[in-house]
Amino acid sequence: MKKSVLGLVLALFVVCAAGVGAFAEEQQSTVFLMGKVERLLYGSERTGGLIDRLNGVEKEMFGRELPGSIAERQNALLNFIEKGAPEQPSVLFKLAVAEWAVGQKVDSLSPAVKRVETLEVDLEGTPQVDRPVSMRLERILGLLLSDPVTMQDAEIPAGTVVKGALSRTLSPKTAKKGDLVDITLQKDLAVGTNLVAPRGSRMQATVTEVTKPRSFGRPAEVKISVEKLFPLGPEEVFLTVGENTKKATEAESAQMAAAGTSVVGAILLGPIGLAGGFLVRGDLKEIPEGSLVFAETADTFRVSSYPVPLGLQGMLQKEEPRPEEKKEPDSK
Repeated sequence: MKKSVLGLVLALFVVCAAGVGAFAEEQQSTVFLMGKVERLLYGSERTGGLIDRLNGVEKEMFGRELPGSIAERQNALLNFIEKGAPEQPSVLFKLAVAEWAVGQKVDSLSPAVKRVETLEVDLEGTPQVDRPVSMRLERILGLLLSDPVTMQDAEIPAGTVVKGALSRTLSPKTAKKGDLVDITLQKDLAVGTNLVAPRGSRMQATVTEVTKPRSFGRPAEVKISVEKLFPLGPEEVFLTVGENTKKATEAESAQMAAAGTSVVGAILLGPIGLAGGFLVRGDLKEIPEGSLVFAETADTFRVSSYPVPLGLQGMLQKEEPRPEEKKEPDSK
């Protein structure tokens, strides 16, 4: 059984590796590619010689070293882990589907190997560290799902609103221009029954401006721009602030006020005009983890999605579209 599963994993690796040329338009150094693979799997780069590091990753993923030049092996690994192919989703795609099936959210900010171990502990009580990671993931999917994980194109309309929360506390006093701010999606983004980005998917913001404390007691200010959503597939969905963002923020603010939500417990960051980003004033001292922010898709995007099987569709926790206000007929 172990050999048959490993054989399947290696066959899938070959399928993904066949498409490497399509993704190799940007020529990157072997050192950079090795670091990127390690960050995806472990969260940080490892030390040592390049060949030993590559051999170590292949053994952890597949149980053995694979043939080919260093560049070919690295590109094939990156494609297998991050991008996949139409007929075979990537490791990260499958991993997110497995996490969503277990807990209706994904741990997008943690490295892949740690996420696999967490799933194994949740399902069986102990990680299967003596087996290759790819085989462990396929085993998890076999325990969870009746059918193989597949990938299907879906179209996200322009102006689709997404709701996120800061993953870490943000301090106007220590923030610097250019700092990246990680945000996590708070509701599943789905098109019909196609899951595009599960709850917990990563959104990225950037600090665009920092103003130090000024005269007359005026506090420090920091502006952030919410720029991207990283969905299940390898694509990036670009975000902006528009009318839909403003309306969603106002509606959320009204809900929080009606519920008497504490400002300390849940801060809602409001946009500074359209396309102006978000302003955080220093008189708050720090913006706590979990503070909410809205954005919307900057355009129509075609992305890879998971066609959720009928038996799992009840798990989708997506934002329901708000019905348009009906106009009263003119009285004559």
